Amino acid sequence: MGAIERSGYVFEPEYSVISQDGAIHVYHKGEFIEEIKFSFDGEGPEIDQIEKLIDEYCDTHEL
Repeated sequence: MGAIERSGYVFEPEYSVISQDGAIHVYHKGEFIEEIKFSFDGEGPEIDQIEKLIDEYCDTHEL
């Protein structure tokens, strides 16, 4: 799963199948802004779950 760009921000998801959790690292102009943590079931997070978290972040921060 690669980086996702929205409104000049870059969202880089990473996750651990063993611990069933992950994080999306948020960057703007190459600078780390924050980390969005999440959990999931199965062999990895669904792309829809990642996109929903990014959409919610963008809505909350009015991006």
